[in-house]
Amino acid sequence: MSTPISSSYIHEVKLPAGSVHVYANPELFAGLDYKVFNMANNNLQIPGIQYMGYTPDVHVGIGTCIGTTAVWDASAGYVSPSIVGSDIGCGMRVHLTNLHRDDLQDVKLRRKLVKTIEKYLPMESQQRGHFADLRLEHVVRKGLHGLPNKYIPDSYTPKKSTSLTHVEESRFSFNEEVLNGVRDQTWGRAHRQLGTLGGGNHFAEIQALEIDEEHRHIAEAWGMSDGQIVVMIHSGSRSWGGSISQESNQVMLSQMQRLGLGTADPRLAFLPLAHPEGQYYVNMMYSALNYATVNRHLIAYSIREAFRDVFGNGCEMRTLYDLMHNYAWAEERDEGAVFIHRKGATRALPAGHAGNPKPYLATGHPALIPGSMGTSSYIMVGQPGGYDNYYSICHGAGRARSRSATKKLVTVDQFASSLKVGTADEIVVNQRSLESILDESPQAYKDVDQIIESVTGAGLASVVAKCKPLAAIKGAK
Repeated sequence: MSTPISSSYIHEVKLPAGSVHVYANPELFAGLDYKVFNMANNNLQIPGIQYMGYTPDVHVGIGTCIGTTAVWDASAGYVSPSIVGSDIGCGMRVHLTNLHRDDLQDVKLRRKLVKTIEKYLPMESQQRGHFADLRLEHVVRKGLHGLPNKYIPDSYTPKKSTSLTHVEESRFSFNEEVLNGVRDQTWGRAHRQLGTLGGGNHFAEIQALEIDEEHRHIAEAWGMSDGQIVVMIHSGSRSWGGSISQESNQVMLSQMQRLGLGTADPRLAFLPLAHPEGQYYVNMMYSALNYATVNRHLIAYSIREAFRDVFGNGCEMRTLYDLMHNYAWAEERDEGAVFIHRKGATRALPAGHAGNPKPYLATGHPALIPGSMGTSSYIMVGQPGGYDNYYSICHGAGRARSRSATKKLVTVDQFASSLKVGTADEIVVNQRSLESILDESPQAYKDVDQIIESVTGAGLASVVAKCKPLAAIKGAK
């Protein structure tokens, strides 16, 4: 049975500057930090804002909460790097293999696979990626279409190809003249980082699927089955997006002073879309979205090579989907075109929505929601009830406490227990020391099952499959 939509999952919080709509079950809503509402009130002071929503994983960020959807009119609205986030284009990717959970039952084999992935996927913070032959200008201008065929494994079998079609966007077009002002240092560093995870909460995870019975027909249409091994990737635009965000924040804050714009938060940067610096940021942001999509694709390419080393050339790893959860762009609505910011929020379109890529028009596209280390992740599909929240759902579990607080409260033994270390069911992690990634332990995050229950309870999306972790690969900090 479908979960009925309940008003207890949808909360309109009226603040001095306007209203924010919060989608969360009663327990999560009651536990929200008051700071998220202070931050919402600041954001609502930006002129012309039409809507603001929070997903259940919402938590305090810089300038704007992670878990925010903010909407303006597309013709006379505003753009804010603060409401996009510093890691522009950060998002998720899932690949389906032709392996079964039983093929990875042996923990020694899982360790071997993780070590082999480390050979192909750089782990050290200063280590160069393995794609020095790529031209970065092609990547940021053309997205996936800027890659040579040798990095598109299914380019030689067009009827079975998913690399360019099973993605939210394969190329973002923009005014490429903005690239003329990019410093050589920025080009060089971003080129070295192509195909790397980065640190923090970025990861690649090997998982086994558990199909939701009610939506088995959708899972089968997507080529998914019980016990199937999948690879989930979380990464973004690395230093390319970081430099854009940092530079635009500084420039916009300066321009805001000249224009007499501002809110109660002096760090909250924004300008009219029509302003030259607003246009500059939007164009540079799209270049970062291209970078981020290609970066995840190249990470998957490296992991595929490792799988084939271990399991042979018959091992397949086709793209299920790639999407973003830090970005801003125009979307068409019943009321006309709007400019939507999503910071730590995932778009989940329902079946029949024209925004779906062609392969997913009949079912709705996969919405990829990671858990925390040691917990399940989810593959969902949007529902028509998501319209009021501009089809935004959560982007993960959402932090419950800071990194420093986690290190004080959680012991290495507790973390090891969460990963079932020393048992046949151990979730193998590539890091030599769990202490080095203690701040990414599941105790640092909210309960992802409650997050997902909030999304389904609010009628925003439904679960198609649960992804049980078998091994996790973390990059350097």
